[in-house]
Amino acid sequence: MKIVGIILIVLGILALVYQGFSYTQTKQVAKIGSLEIQNQETHDVPVPPVVGAVCIVAGVVVLIIGRRGKF
Repeated sequence: MKIVGIILIVLGILALVYQGFSYTQTKQVAKIGSLEIQNQETHDVPVPPVVGAVCIVAGVVVLIIGRRGKF
C-alpha cells in the first residue's frame, strides 16, 4: 500500500507541474506507387489541476490507511 500511495503522490505532483501532455500522431494521407505523403499531427491533452490535487490527497489517504493497518 505504501508504494501505491507514493505513486499517487508523485503522479499528482507531476500533474500539477506539467498540467498536461502532448503526443504526435503520424497519418498516411496518400500513397501513389512508391510515393507516400504523411502528415504529423500534435495533440495536446490538458490535465486539470483538480486531478493532481485529488491524486495527492488519495496518496496521503492510502499512506495513512496503510499505517493504521499495521498497528
